[in-house]
Amino acid sequence: MPKTKADAGQIAGVDTGLLKRFATREAKAYAKAHPKSKARMAAAAKHYLSGVPMHWMTDWPMPHLTVIAKASGARILDIDGHQIDDFCLGDTGSMFGHSPAPVARAIRAQAARGLTYMLPSDAVAEAGRLLSDRFGEMQWQIATTATDANRFAIKVARAVTGRPKILVFNGCYHGTVDDVMVELVNGVTQNRQGLLGQIADLTQGAVAVEFNELAAVEAALAQGDVAAILTEPVMTNSCMVLPAPGFHDGLRRLATQYDALLMIDETHTLSSGLGGYTGVHGLSPDMFIVGKCVAGGMPTAVWGMSDQVAKRYATANAARAPGHSGMGTTLSANPMQFACLVATLSEVMTAKAYARMEKGAARLAKGLTKAIRKAQAPWHVARVGARVEFICAPEPLKNGTEAGMAHHHAVEAAVHLGLLNRGSLIAPFHNMMLVSPVTTKGQIDRLIAHFAAVLAELFPAPQKTAAKDL
Repeated sequence: MPKTKADAGQIAGVDTGLLKRFATREAKAYAKAHPKSKARMAAAAKHYLSGVPMHWMTDWPMPHLTVIAKASGARILDIDGHQIDDFCLGDTGSMFGHSPAPVARAIRAQAARGLTYMLPSDAVAEAGRLLSDRFGEMQWQIATTATDANRFAIKVARAVTGRPKILVFNGCYHGTVDDVMVELVNGVTQNRQGLLGQIADLTQGAVAVEFNELAAVEAALAQGDVAAILTEPVMTNSCMVLPAPGFHDGLRRLATQYDALLMIDETHTLSSGLGGYTGVHGLSPDMFIVGKCVAGGMPTAVWGMSDQVAKRYATANAARAPGHSGMGTTLSANPMQFACLVATLSEVMTAKAYARMEKGAARLAKGLTKAIRKAQAPWHVARVGARVEFICAPEPLKNGTEAGMAHHHAVEAAVHLGLLNRGSLIAPFHNMMLVSPVTTKGQIDRLIAHFAAVLAELFPAPQKTAAKDL
């Protein structure tokens, strides 16, 4: 288990007193530099629950939210006039940059033809062809969010197998799907701590095991009540956890052996390369889910199933009683989504774009690692394609429990705010940075320099004492 605390006076190797002083200075500097944002959010607060339009915005580490005037490429401009290098990129929603030109053109063109009409547009065939070209031959469905896509896919998995449970990994992220909001506590699956308004016992429909532990996966599958394994190829929403060699091959083998489906959620790992982690590493899922950036930032998700699963679905669907299936939302599969899917898949999500992202992310990871070593911080860097994270633990993590222990909110919040004050924005809930196709070397090098400057304050070099004359 990685250790991140040296003693009671440190957090992740940072002296607690020094950390508090640094965080206080950075908060004051931010407040001084953002008077317009403060006033605008104060005026808006009375209209919104908790003072923000989406409740989790209160988790950003700054004293008050930054109000954005404009975003373009990999830069954002706030209403106080600050140009900021954006490595958060909407937490993957804008992974290919803000408003890619082909997507913006598609939006303008489709807006003149209508926004939604519950019937397909002429782009539907081309979108389907491109989805199969990018992600493999599947029978596709369109949703609005990856949460919806995961929820619908889970329903299909249960319907075709006749089994109730979904196997997930402790610390996983699949949006806000109630069915899989479980965690491991002392080796036992329980409802996740902190769920709001949750009254059902979610363990009746889900079981959690640790990522990278195939023996635990097999033990759960052997019970005979698991419909599907639902997994990210790489754990991403806590601290990043990479799969051990052979782990994904083992999941495929065990799913087949125990007649469970293998569902791959690529919503965050689309950063891996063309076709996502699945395409780059040759995975063979029965069902595939992806959202966020798949349509260039237009709210869109897709979920697909193999021909074999589709045939089983058709049988189950024909046998059910008349009534609502529990799947589908009114605005899903609208013509704007198809226009943006075609534009993104054909002109934005390209091999050339991924080559630029990979090269930039490698440069960023190398620079952050050098800064960590220079500061002698007990941290490390993890990367999957264009997605880079610094992790406040000395060694790579193996599972969700270790990832949870490597999170140190006070340290991370201070670092995030320090970077923002210097002109670089990273994701708020973890230490994630994305490199887009339009992110420049200059932006990457500035982030590395800003990170090194923050570390220099958190890990000051020991004062050298002059040698006394003998």
